[in-house]
Amino acid sequence: MTLALALASAFALTSASAEAQDATTDATTDATTDATTEAATAAAQDETQDETQDEAQSASEVAAEVAVGDAAESTGEDQGPVPELSDADLAAIGAATAADAAALRDAGADENDDATADPLVGAGSLGEQGTQRRAGIFQSFNPDLSFIVDIAFAWFSDEDNLQTGAHDPVSNGFNLQQLEMAISASVDPYFRIDGNIVFGEFGVEIEEIYGTTSNLPAQLQARVGQFLTRFGRANSTHPHSWDFVDQPLAIGRVMGAEGNRGLGLELSWLTPLPWYVEILASGTNAAGEATARSFYGPNDLGVRTLADFQYTAAAKSFHPLSDDWSLFWGASAAFGPNGTGRDNRTDIYGGDVYLKWRPIRRQSFQVVAVTAEAFYRRRQVPEDVLSDVSMYASVYWRLAQRWALAARYELGSPARGQDGAVSQRDYLDPEWTDTRHRGTANVTFWPTEFTRIRVQGSVDVPEWRNEPIWAGFLALELVTGAHGAHEF
Repeated sequence: MTLALALASAFALTSASAEAQDATTDATTDATTDATTEAATAAAQDETQDETQDEAQSASEVAAEVAVGDAAESTGEDQGPVPELSDADLAAIGAATAADAAALRDAGADENDDATADPLVGAGSLGEQGTQRRAGIFQSFNPDLSFIVDIAFAWFSDEDNLQTGAHDPVSNGFNLQQLEMAISASVDPYFRIDGNIVFGEFGVEIEEIYGTTSNLPAQLQARVGQFLTRFGRANSTHPHSWDFVDQPLAIGRVMGAEGNRGLGLELSWLTPLPWYVEILASGTNAAGEATARSFYGPNDLGVRTLADFQYTAAAKSFHPLSDDWSLFWGASAAFGPNGTGRDNRTDIYGGDVYLKWRPIRRQSFQVVAVTAEAFYRRRQVPEDVLSDVSMYASVYWRLAQRWALAARYELGSPARGQDGAVSQRDYLDPEWTDTRHRGTANVTFWPTEFTRIRVQGSVDVPEWRNEPIWAGFLALELVTGAHGAHEF
């Protein structure tokens, strides 16, 4: 704005000075022919000087009006009458103009030096580089937003279909699995913010909202807020990254219909080993029927000591086996109080493995991935200790750019007491008195990278029932906006 004021003032002063010089020249010429015109010439010079000052002051007032008009436009307010500018004000405008010009020259030199290192600066002139840099800075204040909608048409052979996930199709007909708004932005050099807000047919919930540090020493990173715990592989994922329409039975049974999450703090450390190894630990609130099912669940007994939180620990490791093969594995554990009493504890142990083949030595869209995850849960209840096992294994084959096939097998054992017999004290799933199996297969088609159509069928065999449960889904997913890559 200072530069605009100076340019307007300089233009007005130059025009006025030119007119003064012309008037003075004409007066001098007339003096050579008529000496009596000297008085008139002097009067003309005085008048010219007055006009010059008036025009300079007028130009300054115009520039000031422009500045005030811009301010009014930016704030939406009327700034009132423009004050008159004195000679001192005009001198200050000139000094500020010179300072702005020097600052622009220095900024251009800095941008030229950093052109190859700064990702915000591309090829082109210094002016283009400066524009790109300033655009990048101001753009960083706007978070990346994306909207993801998942809709499924479902059919079940039994209305009591035993689905365990909050985002699963649960009734015959059309199901809105979710409308998710994902938010991501850098706050400053020290933090970034990420969030997922889910809209459903019956309300809105904040699924995740947390800040992540970006500048801690010693390869450390912290998250604080509400987040899905990083227990195992599937728990921390969202429906748009699933290979199936519904989530594994084990997640809903052990962790909760929404997956295990809570308000808390997580600290992770990337070890200095020659291969990728990450160690993490978190502490979160232990309550929530759909988010901490095996802990306090719906029976929130509150926090009196540090023992009343849920604690999660995990180790994750990645190994490139060859150019085309890679292996990712993890081990996890979670501990905390459960809803049968403040002194009764729940312990969950898990292991997961992910084996992936993707040829990179030749052009190909093919991907084959094998995933397996198992959970062992131990719960103290009045007069007994219950234990059960849940697991799933799946294979995913992307056979072309737009087509993929997937299959999954799941198993869940009944809860058994210390004597090894099936317990009647399972307060979470009293009907789960025998082994449960489920097999699933699907076909996926991507018209574009923003659209996904999936056809899926499954058969669920809870052995305590007389008949299996058959299910069929036709699911559509639409994605718009900026959305980052998913974890490996």
